[in-house]
Amino acid sequence: MTPRPDLSDATFTDLAQHGDRPAVLSADGVLTYRQLAELVDGLAFRLGTERRLVMLAARNDLDSLVAYLAAISAGHPLLLVPADKPAALEPLIARYQPDVVLRTGDGTVQVDERFPGTRHDLHPELALLLSTSGSTGSPKLVRLSRDNLVENARSIAGYLRIDASDRALTTLPLSYCYGLSVVNSHLLSGAGLVLTDLSVVDPCFWDLFRAHEATSFAAVPYSFDLLERVGFAEMDLPSLRYVTQAGGKLAPDKVSAWARTGQRRGWDLFVMYGATEATARMAYLPPDLAAENPASIGVPIPGGSFRIDPIDGLETGELVYSGPNVMLGYAESPSDLALGRQLHELRTGDLAVEDANGLFEVVGRRSRFVKIAGLRVDLGQVERILAELGVRAAVTGSDEILVVALEGDHDPAMLSTLLASDLGLPRAAVAMYPVEQLPRLPAGKIDYPAVRALAEAQVVPARHEPQREGPADVPRIFAECLDRPDVTGADTFVSLEGDSLSYVALSVRLEAALGQLPAGWHLLSVAELAGRKKPRGRRLVSLLEPSIVLRAVAIVCVVAAHVELFTFHTAHLLFVLAGFNFARFQLGGSRPRRLRRQIKSLARIVVPSVAFISLAYVLTDDYSIANIFLLNAMVGPQEVTSEWHFWFVEMLVYVLIAVMALMFVPALDRLERRAPFAFALGLLAVTLLSRYDIVDPGLPKPMPVFWLFALGWAVARADSTHRRVLVSVLAALVVPGFFDHPLREATIVVGVLLLAWVPALPVPSILRRVTGWLAAASLYIYLTHWLVYPVLLPLGQVTAVLGSLPVGVGYWALCQWLPAALSARKRTHRAPVRQLIND
Repeated sequence: MTPRPDLSDATFTDLAQHGDRPAVLSADGVLTYRQLAELVDGLAFRLGTERRLVMLAARNDLDSLVAYLAAISAGHPLLLVPADKPAALEPLIARYQPDVVLRTGDGTVQVDERFPGTRHDLHPELALLLSTSGSTGSPKLVRLSRDNLVENARSIAGYLRIDASDRALTTLPLSYCYGLSVVNSHLLSGAGLVLTDLSVVDPCFWDLFRAHEATSFAAVPYSFDLLERVGFAEMDLPSLRYVTQAGGKLAPDKVSAWARTGQRRGWDLFVMYGATEATARMAYLPPDLAAENPASIGVPIPGGSFRIDPIDGLETGELVYSGPNVMLGYAESPSDLALGRQLHELRTGDLAVEDANGLFEVVGRRSRFVKIAGLRVDLGQVERILAELGVRAAVTGSDEILVVALEGDHDPAMLSTLLASDLGLPRAAVAMYPVEQLPRLPAGKIDYPAVRALAEAQVVPARHEPQREGPADVPRIFAECLDRPDVTGADTFVSLEGDSLSYVALSVRLEAALGQLPAGWHLLSVAELAGRKKPRGRRLVSLLEPSIVLRAVAIVCVVAAHVELFTFHTAHLLFVLAGFNFARFQLGGSRPRRLRRQIKSLARIVVPSVAFISLAYVLTDDYSIANIFLLNAMVGPQEVTSEWHFWFVEMLVYVLIAVMALMFVPALDRLERRAPFAFALGLLAVTLLSRYDIVDPGLPKPMPVFWLFALGWAVARADSTHRRVLVSVLAALVVPGFFDHPLREATIVVGVLLLAWVPALPVPSILRRVTGWLAAASLYIYLTHWLVYPVLLPLGQVTAVLGSLPVGVGYWALCQWLPAALSARKRTHRAPVRQLIND
């Protein structure tokens, strides 16, 4: 037997000591420990020496590994979260207000310094904050010290006998304590990490395994079902030394079968037991005992110990763990980050027994938790989540499936999809069954064995339409606002080809159903949004995005200026907002999809504009044929007359056509995707040539506006503090002097600053819908007010303004209703035809 390496002084952040040994191996090549240390030191230098709270949205990639090690080695407490769950990210940011947010994914580490120093009181021992094994509920975090991490890594490396010749393939997320323990224990030992986010069912995973001669990988119970599916038991993997299993209980028959398979194929199976509260591991089952003791969790890890505390009325007791890897305590608010050690032992909540050989076995749970696919799920919390959706339910389950009984008329398929997304579970791990009444015991309590029996009886769920307004209605809200009956849980606002006009209407309705929306909600899936909780109680103030509020205020000011209620105009601010929204909503997807979305958005401006201007041409003598075709800026009179009333619409259409033409060029399209912020700055620089009259665009009137559109585009692409500062400075430099009207210029600069720095603006709740209507109808108000306010002006300027707004909102509502009505009628007419074909 290979002797255990001496790891008494080893740490996983002392990378340089391992020299040119391979540290990170991937499909892109090999990185040595010396090279990894240089990358870590470089990022640590960027983070600075003052301790700050850092959040990392982690992936299984090199940049995330570097960011993790840089924060830990530099002494910054790190809040580690998964990058693929944006719905979980925003609540944590809102709750803990990290000083720095690190993101990866484009070959670099993006450092978003949200505060120059720190706003937190951070305990000297605090090193890492992790979610409690994926448990549901409020953002409750486990506080871990550097000693916790190092001691647990030493123990794991000791009993697994990890040395410099080992290479572990990363099968679990870096943000999951089990996956992180693989990283720490191997780096501490000078071993290699084969980084990948491939699944074990992907043939490329095994190609990578063989190419780098990996010696181990980690698995959760669900992984063994996948391994069985791909024929892992018969794979020829001569370098494989062992497989570890944790993240929930693997059925004893499977433990026995896989242990014997390992003995036959020449590798060991290590069954392990742990929790985030113990940094990762508390126990392991020696491989030579696994086949004969498949229900056991084994023995405590080196340095740890168990005891069993009796519980009144039970023959078993609660398993209590002690060791240097026990967490400091929990954190539920930023003030908890100042706390030191609150625990010296961990009450696991598991019921356990110890056999004559000193092996421990977990026989039940003291509280209502199950662990599915490595994620701990609080059954009571699941019931509360459903209750907040207006669903009365009883929830039970096992370590394999969540069983939910639904009382009343609800859509089981939709709710199971939403719940699986919210909990991070596989869709197949959630089974929902509608019942007329929840089963209860004679004393009135829920009969959970009867609920569990629903799954055993294989009751087939029936589909029903959702009954209540709220989070469950999010898919319907998307379908109605975007006129897309094909909405699925995986869709986003961008994938459904929404634009800035539909964005306003949709965001206002969602805000009513869900409460305050997170930043970047338009990139979240329908399922993620529907899984959010609606706040209780009635709020006096609602929070809306600055772009919505600014559009509403700007169009009111435009109308007010035209009736000469005051003398400064805000139409040019609308060009900034147009560029801002174009960059957010029109640049996603493939090039053909981009173009299709941009054409659709352009049509939503051109068609209602041409229709109304045609009506105005018939009713008045103020306009020409050139106005109808939006060509007045090209061929109209030099002097400003009524024919210039629609200059804003014309210029907006010209700008949109120009950027569509730019994005149609493959080279420019690729450049924008690779460097979106640099592309936006370059576009701004080019368009500033017309702002400073270096290049004449050839239009007689009005002043050039393309640069304002490009400025808004740049604001949308400014995704870090440094970039937002740069765009703010640029706005302060280039806007003044354009109008020779300080108040008008200040309005644009303030608008840019609000878009760049303020995530939401307060609006009285009673005005939330009105603000949304005005913002959504801003184009239509601009069109119609030219015919409305002259009629109302004799009644007073305020009356002229207030009377113009509802007419524009009404025209907007008509333009929204008409296509939807025609589409519905078309579908109705198609149905009999399809029936005839089927008959």
